[in-house]
Amino acid sequence: MAIKMNLDRLLEKRGVTIRELSEAIGITPANLSVLKNNHARAIRFSTLEGICRYLDCQPGELLSMEDDEAEP
Repeated sequence: MAIKMNLDRLLEKRGVTIRELSEAIGITPANLSVLKNNHARAIRFSTLEGICRYLDCQPGELLSMEDDEAEP
């Protein structure tokens, strides 16, 4: 099982760009891209809170558990 970030889906659903979100919450577009592409190893609660507040969502809408593709 792996935790996946659904940021791309929420951005599209809300009509928000990475640049708009980055300016609103004070995080670089590059760091948001790492989150969006599921390459992050961790996320600060303050970042998670900022994303949730701006996108008007709950953490459970951003994060999900999915089966690893490598598992047999």
